[in-house]
Amino acid sequence: MSDDRARPARRGLPATSADHAATDHPATSTGHAPSTDHRHLAPHPDDTAPRRDHDPTGRLDEALERLHARGPERLGRLTNHAPMAVEALAAHGHAGTVHLWLDRYAPKLEDFPGTTAPVTDDDWRAALGDPRRAGDWIGYFTRAVAERPWREVLTQWWPRLLPGIAGGSTHPVIRVGHAVRTLLDGEETAPRRTELAHGLGYWAARHRPLPGALAPTGRLAPEEALWALPAIPARRGGMPDRLAQLDDLPAWSAGTGALRPPAGPEEARRSLTALVAAAVRRYATQAEAEPVMLVHAATAPNAVLRTLPALPRELWVPSLGAAWAASAAVVSAYAPGPGSGGPPAGSPAAGARTRDGGQERPGEAGAEGLADAMAEAFARAAVHGDEHTIKLTDTALDVARMSGDPAALTAAARARELIDPLDGAG
Repeated sequence: MSDDRARPARRGLPATSADHAATDHPATSTGHAPSTDHRHLAPHPDDTAPRRDHDPTGRLDEALERLHARGPERLGRLTNHAPMAVEALAAHGHAGTVHLWLDRYAPKLEDFPGTTAPVTDDDWRAALGDPRRAGDWIGYFTRAVAERPWREVLTQWWPRLLPGIAGGSTHPVIRVGHAVRTLLDGEETAPRRTELAHGLGYWAARHRPLPGALAPTGRLAPEEALWALPAIPARRGGMPDRLAQLDDLPAWSAGTGALRPPAGPEEARRSLTALVAAAVRRYATQAEAEPVMLVHAATAPNAVLRTLPALPRELWVPSLGAAWAASAAVVSAYAPGPGSGGPPAGSPAAGARTRDGGQERPGEAGAEGLADAMAEAFARAAVHGDEHTIKLTDTALDVARMSGDPAALTAAARARELIDPLDGAG
């Protein structure tokens, strides 16, 4: 599960100045992997623009430092969404509000988890997927990013962690995606590197392979494949209970295999982009089925998409496979099945499609109006305050920006409508 509305007793955050204003690289005994030649890390086409720091004022870094004294979860199973939400706020020009937002979110934060024993390069496999070792795992990655380039650490561990992408209800990979975005978009500060370490450590602790997922071998474009997925029979309980049903659902395996495999890295990136857009459109159509959990069908693959520019191109195809499986799992666990209707009119699955299932980009005549609508949509999400609403809006804006399609903003409006505001705001 990702969240509920029960809250423990309020705990204050540490004070800051702002409060007052599958490839295992051989490793050495110190955990160092061989130096990675990053010249083959081809940039995403969107990354050719000049880099802009999310927050040159340093407020995001201050917020991350506050949060690194807190744990990745609360109540033993629910995710701390604050690092993801404050990164999204900063990314959309709301860095000045992150400390006020954290003060509102403070009741959902718990202390950093205790440690058992350091995770080492000799015994990490035994600790993988053990949530009791979250503190140990975060310590391991904190040391790693302090000693080695963060891209090198990410490249070494990405294929190890991908099979467990559904662990923690997909929140760990989402947290990693937010951390990578802020590292790619601005200065590689210590708090941002540490945030990546916390995300990777959380992922390692909650690592959970998906049952029955097949590699894409079919003929369907992402949106067609997403709408063809079956629903689990017993639609109750948290995400772990629901995912456990997938192993006994043959249509689930067939559904995951029905996606068309990419011919190479660039097609994998395009298919992943189309998958994110399809999940956003499906959210706009069926969010009422489960408005909180269905957010992750879009935000999880978008986190992978954001991470691709930091990874070697040979990891892009398996990244698509894992992201597709994670999104498909959320849809099968929470969305109505194929008999509940179909894709919205005008979507790729309902009519003409590009080869990779994405939408044709419309003309630029409405670009200024779309930019204004996007800014307003995020401002409304920031006032609403709910962490899922902020993250879904963040992803919907990515879709709108890449496709030029304002229909993606309908999903953001649905999230504000269906999800309770944070602390009754909005």
